[in-house]
Amino acid sequence: MQKKEPLCDSIGGEGCGLKKVIDVVGGKWKILILCVINQQELVRYGDLKRSIQGITNTMLSNSLKDMVADGLVVRAQYDEMPVRVEYSLTEKAKELIPILLELKHWGEEYDNKI
Repeated sequence: MQKKEPLCDSIGGEGCGLKKVIDVVGGKWKILILCVINQQELVRYGDLKRSIQGITNTMLSNSLKDMVADGLVVRAQYDEMPVRVEYSLTEKAKELIPILLELKHWGEEYDNKI
């Protein structure tokens, strides 16, 4: 009998890879933000706000700050009047896209079985 690879060696502990994933993309909005930026490749704050139904300015701003700090999103600010800020995905975030697509497919399949 083949031994199963554990999802987490130390569940919720320091070495838990899934906890790291949840810390970086967990919550209600971060995956949706990734979806919009992935689709548009380069997106301004106002476009993100309009694209994600129900997100508040505070949640969008805080999520973007976290995602920049975690190396998922690049924030480019242009010194124009008014100031223009654009967001794009890093290579690290682009590696997540196929995984998110698999989760999307699972969600669609699961939804059809209810």
